[in-house]
Amino acid sequence: MYRIAKKKTLNSTVTQMDIEAPYVAAKAQAGQFIILRVHKDGERIPLTIAGYDRTAGTVRIIFQVVGATTMLLNAKNEGEYIEDFVGPLGNATDLGGVKKALVLGGGVGSAIALPIAQALKKKGCAVTSVVGFRNKDLVVLKEDFQEASERFILMTDDGSAGRKGLVTEPLREILEKEKDIDKIFIIGPLVMMKFAVECARPFGVPTVVSMNPIMIDGTGMCGCCRLTVGGKMLFACVDGPDFDGYLVNFDEAISRSAQYAEFERKAREKTCNLLKKGC
Repeated sequence: MYRIAKKKTLNSTVTQMDIEAPYVAAKAQAGQFIILRVHKDGERIPLTIAGYDRTAGTVRIIFQVVGATTMLLNAKNEGEYIEDFVGPLGNATDLGGVKKALVLGGGVGSAIALPIAQALKKKGCAVTSVVGFRNKDLVVLKEDFQEASERFILMTDDGSAGRKGLVTEPLREILEKEKDIDKIFIIGPLVMMKFAVECARPFGVPTVVSMNPIMIDGTGMCGCCRLTVGGKMLFACVDGPDFDGYLVNFDEAISRSAQYAEFERKAREKTCNLLKKGC
């Protein structure tokens, strides 16, 4: 059993938790993920590590309350326990040789982009972070990004916070003016990552995307997170979750991710009914 040391609501649909898991905290690195179960009969879900404190022995997760298991997880309070918390899993993000970087985060994917920005800063890299949200009510981790970045650009679709527009706009502007960017890290919804990659492609700057959005089982056994990278079939959880953005077949990944929408909708409705009954 793993104790919830801290719980914080970041916005109406996003929650942050610090879980007491000293063995995971001791080895965790930016880009890796964990697998958890809320209770002994629950499903296993992968969540990317959003931070860690090796001294306190805690691992931070940030999740969007969107499905059955995240609803059950969000119903837990500080001091309560979850059944399983396994990790760190997956390959850590490769930060070698990077002196100047662009970090792009979209929506709740910004929670995954943050530890990369923080790790780059710790290495002495010049970091520009560009994060985008639909509106001001959904903005999270603004102060954390400002602290981790030499330059921070906030975008919202409706202009209610920061600049109005998409993250691809400042991405293109920066790449047109600055020719010394070593690497671009992009984490967010699949569609956002697809168009950010296409925006960067003409400039040829090495681009890394995190394919954690398509992971389900987290161990490679289910095969649901398979994707085509450079013409080869790979698995996001085992071979990634980071991949060369220019080589990922995003159209295929987007199509495959939609296959589970109906199942997830029914599971969510069932969980909603259980929680209303106090189960």
